[in-house]
Amino acid sequence: MSALAMLSLSAPSSAQQGTPPAASSAPAAQQAPAVSQVPAAPAQPAAAPAAPSDSAATPPERESKLLKSAAAELRELSPWSMFMSADVVVKAVMIGLAFASLVTWTIFIAKMVELTVIQRKVRRALAKISDARSLAEAQFALGSKGSVLSSLLAAAMREARLSAGISSDAGIKERAASSFSEIVRAEARRIRLGMGLLATIGATSPFVGLFGTVWGIMNSFIGISKSQTTNLAVVAPGIAEALLATAIGLVAAIPAVIIYNHFARVTKGYMELVSRASGVAGRLLSRDLDRTHVSSLGGSHARAAAE
Repeated sequence: MSALAMLSLSAPSSAQQGTPPAASSAPAAQQAPAVSQVPAAPAQPAAAPAAPSDSAATPPERESKLLKSAAAELRELSPWSMFMSADVVVKAVMIGLAFASLVTWTIFIAKMVELTVIQRKVRRALAKISDARSLAEAQFALGSKGSVLSSLLAAAMREARLSAGISSDAGIKERAASSFSEIVRAEARRIRLGMGLLATIGATSPFVGLFGTVWGIMNSFIGISKSQTTNLAVVAPGIAEALLATAIGLVAAIPAVIIYNHFARVTKGYMELVSRASGVAGRLLSRDLDRTHVSSLGGSHARAAAE
């Protein structure tokens, strides 16, 4: 009994002693979460300001952008790219000059073949009739080959046939010479066909190219005023495109002038051959007329002797 009484007295005291630690642990438990809390992340920095637009960019920035774009274009410059990026008027000038150059070389090839063939033909014809004694013999030696010498011989024989019964040899020769002159002039016009076009191309192509250059440079200066910068790199592509027109004009003009001068010399040599052929035809006609008079005089003398 006494033991039970002692246990009952000690239980309240132990309960009172155990209560404070629990109370003290409670504040500790309340403070622990506050200490263990992770610190909040710092606030995000404000968004970077938007890049200034081209309209709001300062002149140095705008100029640097233009310089970069111009440098990129300069790296890509080529005759074809310059042509494709040129103005419509400059493109038309370049196309016209390229066509003129094509016409020049076409005329060159055609005239070279033509002059070579006809010169060889006239020289062979002159060699064939060098020993001919009459117009009929010369025509027989030439055959049916068409050449200016054949035309001259045919004109001489036609005049001799039409003037049969006329005793004036001077009149026959004068009329034959007139026919020869017409044939020579017609041959000169035919052989000079295309020479006038060469002279026109050679004389006007540089000025046409210069017109394209002036137009392109005018557009480049307009671009300078719009870009508000005086740096040459910005307008260098436009100036290069303009100068390309002048280059094409010179490419078309220089060969045209050289080819024209060459054909002028060759044509002059051919016309000298034609003049030789005309002289040969005139001499053969004169021989035929003299033979006719000799035979007529011989016949009259024979009749007189018989009488």
